[in-house]
Amino acid sequence: MATEKDQKKINHPSSETGDWLTRYREGLSRRNFIKFSAGTVAALSLGSLAQGCGGGSNSAIPLVAGYPIDSTVVKTTERMIAFPYIAAAEPPPPGHMPEPGDPSFPASSPNGGTALTWAQLCRIPDYDGLGYGQWIYVNWPLPLVERTDIMPDGYHAASVAQKTRLVNFFAMTDIHLTDKEAPNQLIYLQQSLPGYAGPNSSIYSGVMLYTPQVFDAAIQTANALHRNNPFDFFISLGDVSNTAMYNELRWYLDIIDGKVITPSSGSHRGASTIDFQKPFKAAGLDRSIPFYQTLGNHDHFMIGSFPIDESGLEQPYVSDTVWSLSNNLLIPIPANFPANIDRNKMNDPEARFYQGVIDGASPYGAIISSGPVEDYNAPPQVVADPNRRALHRTEWISEFFNTTSQPSGHGFHLVSSNPNYSLVPLSERAGFACYSFVPRSDVPLKVIVLDDTQREDDGSIDIHGHGFLDETRWAWLQAELADGQTANQLMIIAAHIPICVTNVGTEMEWWLGAHGDASTTTTNACTITELVGALQNAPNLLMWIAGHRHVNTVKAFLSPDRAGAPEKGFWQVETSSLRDFPQQFRTFEIFLNTDYSISIEAINVDTAVKAGTPAATSRKYAIATQQILQNPLKGNPPNYATMYGRDLGPTDPTRPRGGDPIVPGSGNAFTDPSIQFVDLTSKGIPYNASYNAKLYKPLSPAMKAYLQTLFP
Repeated sequence: MATEKDQKKINHPSSETGDWLTRYREGLSRRNFIKFSAGTVAALSLGSLAQGCGGGSNSAIPLVAGYPIDSTVVKTTERMIAFPYIAAAEPPPPGHMPEPGDPSFPASSPNGGTALTWAQLCRIPDYDGLGYGQWIYVNWPLPLVERTDIMPDGYHAASVAQKTRLVNFFAMTDIHLTDKEAPNQLIYLQQSLPGYAGPNSSIYSGVMLYTPQVFDAAIQTANALHRNNPFDFFISLGDVSNTAMYNELRWYLDIIDGKVITPSSGSHRGASTIDFQKPFKAAGLDRSIPFYQTLGNHDHFMIGSFPIDESGLEQPYVSDTVWSLSNNLLIPIPANFPANIDRNKMNDPEARFYQGVIDGASPYGAIISSGPVEDYNAPPQVVADPNRRALHRTEWISEFFNTTSQPSGHGFHLVSSNPNYSLVPLSERAGFACYSFVPRSDVPLKVIVLDDTQREDDGSIDIHGHGFLDETRWAWLQAELADGQTANQLMIIAAHIPICVTNVGTEMEWWLGAHGDASTTTTNACTITELVGALQNAPNLLMWIAGHRHVNTVKAFLSPDRAGAPEKGFWQVETSSLRDFPQQFRTFEIFLNTDYSISIEAINVDTAVKAGTPAATSRKYAIATQQILQNPLKGNPPNYATMYGRDLGPTDPTRPRGGDPIVPGSGNAFTDPSIQFVDLTSKGIPYNASYNAKLYKPLSPAMKAYLQTLFP
């Protein structure tokens, strides 16, 4: 019989029953469970609602408290999260929602009950009874995989000692702080188009309820790590808000500043009783950590997809009427790839649905004011809120000068002082979001912060989530790389959108410009092949870091001359979203090794949520969402030679191409062997979407010689 002490180790507070945990622990020894202190949440007493979005002065709500985090704060190299995962036998085909009995549908819910379909993701009250979202910590570490892919053949990392730590920083991305009560969302698409929109948790999932609270917990986690191993800086890789709203951005900045947050809008329903609606005091980022910002597509496009300044799209932000859309706008047509969203069909009179809002007075965040237009006698309404107003790119940037954290402007203050700013025409300087900075004066390393999101005026009619460089940004990037080489600087590119990891033409990959959409007025300044070539010709480039896809991957770009010039290879490291599972951020420690190569330790960090807090509930819902939707978080698409009979260019020009997804006998289509994940099922972790790696990078003879003078 388990003692009270043992029971505390196995009964995670996010679970109301111990059934799964009892079964699960049978395969694990007692030492594999880490004690999770339940504790109690500090009482939240609501005074009067603070003025504005971020909560105004702290004195406005003197009794509002913050939320604590777990007392144990470690990286995934020390402990992991485990939960049951009933995987489907095969992935569903495009546009098909799996139903019970399909091989693409899980055999059961986590506890053996009837699994929920994609369209039933909103049945949050049923999660506990079906076993969704139950999790525990186990003390099996996620390994730090040594990667020497881009090193010369025969290189042995084990024989090389680390000599000097050059820089230590952390990155967060895709926080997607969401005004869940705003009238201009796409929530109902998740149910009305389950085949296409159903698996898209960015449209809807239960984690929408708790985005401010989980970000606050992540900041506290980073602060705790900083106290043990100080960070040189923090960089955010974009998509801080969900739909470019003023109040969403202010929540983000005010959480970093440590202000009182009012995480509701409109009539502030449930603000005195519902945990995700209650005002709270953010902890704030440690003031000794400089903070820099990158622009994401959701930061200046409506729902990350539509240019705000188009006729009719600004009004729904501050309207009192719930948005209605036609379901005809989201029907991919492979022959005209991409056609994920056609804005021209937004006002189609056929199949119109009110998209709904989240009920702030509901403890499970029920979706209200949604469904077919014909079911309503009058358009459903919400209380309008001027703080929901849309932010254009220039307005979004200007808010980063209205903070108390440092440095003022958070990188955007460096835009105009950059030597290559002279390459930016006067007509394009407003809203230009590229800059570079040197984190430490004693280390020759610069971070190039690159805006690789689409332009608002490109004329495209599909979703604005592609990677893109116009002529100005392309010239600026090439100049920055050349300057870094001349100055003997190691370089990191920090951008929102990664490259060469998704099939060209899809909404997450490099934009085709007029090739894919005849209506466009602007074309991409470079092909993906030209971009990769420019990066390889800057041998001081260590890595490209990015978010956007909500995944944790590491990709190797090999040198075109690996034997003669291996230093032309570089790494790309993607970091997952703080909104969706696995809700992690990433730390980067860069070392100069004794052989004057570079090693980079890129490590995932789970937010140290404390039992009973809204952040812990957010993790529960994030895990449940992954259990239901089974999104491919280890995505590694084939490098097709053609797609649907059209050559759209290679996904990755450094890898072999082959095959066509609809042409029988067209040959094999190759995936990227450098994108890897560690199987921990034998350690009692049925599913993980994290990846830690120690990445080795060779340097040119000139860079080696220079570093030898600085670090003899």
